[in-house]
Amino acid sequence: MPTDIIGRNPDSVNFPPFETEDLRRNLELFLNRTVIDPITGKNVVLGNYKWGVYAFFDYDGEPIYVGQTNEMLRTRIRRHLTNQRTDAVAMSVLDPFEVHTINVYPLPQYQNVGKGNKEQFQAAKAHLDGLERAIYDDSINRSEFRAILNEKDPPPSTVVLGALPVCFSGCIVSEEVYRIRSHPDFRIARRAYIISRLAQVISERKVQGGLRRTLLTQAKRLQWLADRRFMALGGAFSVETEAGGEEGDVE
Repeated sequence: MPTDIIGRNPDSVNFPPFETEDLRRNLELFLNRTVIDPITGKNVVLGNYKWGVYAFFDYDGEPIYVGQTNEMLRTRIRRHLTNQRTDAVAMSVLDPFEVHTINVYPLPQYQNVGKGNKEQFQAAKAHLDGLERAIYDDSINRSEFRAILNEKDPPPSTVVLGALPVCFSGCIVSEEVYRIRSHPDFRIARRAYIISRLAQVISERKVQGGLRRTLLTQAKRLQWLADRRFMALGGAFSVETEAGGEEGDVE
């Protein structure tokens, strides 16, 4: 019986396609990673931190999305990348298959803070908002396009941050999947597909300007990829020196 790359029957209906399963498996490895808590010095599971900010990066190391959570990093990140339960994914703002690397910035000092203590919760939320704003601004400054895909800006910061908390980073793409998805033609096709879905959403709804900004950013990213691919293959010179047409050429 033939098996897939991780030894299972590809004809089975009991598991998702390889690339989907690969994403889930590597995401769980990242979230279940044991790290040293910067406050207690004890080993803790990374995904179990309740409060924190996360940032997603694509295959070029380009920052593409920043978010925050006070329910648990595991819960929020999985919701983004493994199902359709967030607006960002459902509306094609964020494509989980574009995410190569994740950075997380936990706030362990608020691990036991809940809504039951209003004063502590508000202080923790203010710190969380400030951290998200700092990571968001840093991501835009690092971006080739001076923009990321968030359809909404984070809330304004009301706190003055000192040094950023410890950042934990991890890749959620296996070498096998990287070889498939990193090919520039695949990435161009995937980007165009996501843009078409986002444009369809916009055409069918009354949307705010943030979603149109995301569409514009995606279009710039697609143009950048297509231009880089074209130039890598010789640019205008490659067109001018083609001898005869190939199958599929339009005459």
